[in-house]
Amino acid sequence: MTTKIRVALDRTPNTNHTGFYVALAKGSYQEAGLDVEFISPDQDDYQMMPARRLAQGKCELAITPSESVISYQTNGTDLVAVATVLARDISAIVTLSESGIDRPQKLDGKVYASYGARYEEDIIRQLIQNDEGRGQVLSHKLGWSEIWKALLTREVDAAWFWLTWEGVRADIDGVELNQFLFDDYAIPYGYNPLLTAQRSWVEQNPEALRQFLEATAAGFRYAAKNSDEAARILRKTVKHPALADRNFVDQSQQMVSCYYLDGEGNWGFMHRSVWTSFVNWMIRNRMLTDRDGELIQQLDIDRLFTNEFLENTPVPIRL
Repeated sequence: MTTKIRVALDRTPNTNHTGFYVALAKGSYQEAGLDVEFISPDQDDYQMMPARRLAQGKCELAITPSESVISYQTNGTDLVAVATVLARDISAIVTLSESGIDRPQKLDGKVYASYGARYEEDIIRQLIQNDEGRGQVLSHKLGWSEIWKALLTREVDAAWFWLTWEGVRADIDGVELNQFLFDDYAIPYGYNPLLTAQRSWVEQNPEALRQFLEATAAGFRYAAKNSDEAARILRKTVKHPALADRNFVDQSQQMVSCYYLDGEGNWGFMHRSVWTSFVNWMIRNRMLTDRDGELIQQLDIDRLFTNEFLENTPVPIRL
C-alpha cells in the first residue's frame, strides 16, 4: 500500500531543498512505499503559505521556520517540527552597501520588505533595538518573488534573505550587500527551515514519517558529499525557471551543502537548547500571546519538536 505525502515548500525549489529532490530522483521514496509530491508556493501565486496549507489539511508536511510552529501552537493548532532541513540558520537581514545602512541602528525610519509573517516585524524591531536604535522601521509587505527586485531598485531598504541563495546571486551579479546576522546582535534565532507536520497526522502515520525522513536524510547526505552532481539532479528533476542559471545553482549548492549535516554527520536533528533559547527570548520580549491576546509567560518546549522519527537520534523525545 502506497502512502501519499504532499510537502508544501516554503519557497520555489532551491538548493535548501536539494536533498528532497535527490531522494525523489533516485527512487528512494518510491522504494519506501511513498508517493511524494512537492508543492511550490508559486503554483497558486503565493496565495497560501505552507504552514496555513498544513493547518488546513491540504498537505501532510510543510517547510516552515520555527516561528510558524510557535505561532500555530499558541493559537491552538498542534503543529510539530519533525526535522530541521539545515543544521543551523544561514539567513540574514541585508541592505545594499551603497545605501550606507551598515548597521541595524540605521534602519530606523527605513523601509523593510516584509513577508507578512507573525513575529517577523517584532524580530526586526528587536534587532534594531539591540543595536541601540529605536526599532521604528517601516514595513512594506511584498510577495516573495518581488522582494529581491524591490531591494535592487531601492523600493525597500532592507530584506530578510538566505545568504546561500540571494547572497550568492548578489556575489555573481556584483551587488555588494551589508549582512546583519542575528547571532551578532544577541538574537538566538531558531531553526529555519524546518519540516513540520500536524501532530495528529504524525500519530496516525509514524512508520510513513520514519521512512520519509530516512529517505530524505539519505538524499541530503548524498548532496553534502556530491555537490556538483546534486545540483545537476536538482536542475534536471525540477526544471523550474528559478534553477535555469547553472552557474548560480552550482555555486549556491556548493555553499549550502556545508549546512545540511551537523557535526556528527546527521541530518535533521534538533537541539532542545536552540528551541529553548529562542522561545525564552521571545517570551522575555513579550512577543508571545495566546488566541485571546494574553501574554504567554511559559511554553512547553517539548511540544514544539520531536527527533523521534530520525535516524540515530541520541535521545528520543516522545510525542
